[in-house]
Amino acid sequence: MDAPLTDDGGLMLAWAGGNAAAFGELYAKHKGPLYRFLLKTVKDKAVADELFQETWSRVIVARQRYRAEAKFSTWLLQIAHNLAVDSFRRQRPRAGAEEAEAVFAAQAAPEREQPDHALSAFELRRRMQRAIESLPDEQRTAFVLRMENELSLEDIAAVTGVGKETAKSRLRYAMARIRELVAE
Repeated sequence: MDAPLTDDGGLMLAWAGGNAAAFGELYAKHKGPLYRFLLKTVKDKAVADELFQETWSRVIVARQRYRAEAKFSTWLLQIAHNLAVDSFRRQRPRAGAEEAEAVFAAQAAPEREQPDHALSAFELRRRMQRAIESLPDEQRTAFVLRMENELSLEDIAAVTGVGKETAKSRLRYAMARIRELVAE
């Protein structure tokens, strides 16, 4: 039974069959969530841009092999996640001793005092972004997949290649850490 063309899997199969407009629909629907996932995962715009292009290149190459067994978004994010992991492996930390000392000194310095009023929306977003960026890679990925891409635990586990309980644990630790950091 063929998937309907309104379904992502159906669009992918239609595109593999020669319907170029189907790819346009897939790209338009998934480019924003994919790019935001990559940007929040790698935290570097140039690397995110490169991985975004490489992800779509892999989709193009794999279109004939695609099977609508899993959600298209899960398959797409799994490709992106694997590329991001490969990128992390290639880019080992390069900070020298002086740079590391400067970073730790800056972290230890007290921030200026805040007035006794509610945080502005901007400050809250800034704290949230800093909290997300401070998470370990695995936790940040799980958090972004859940909050930005609204994936289930099963889908997060599939994208990251771990068991459901591991994905659940990573997400739980990420949520606790973010609550803690935003509340500070």
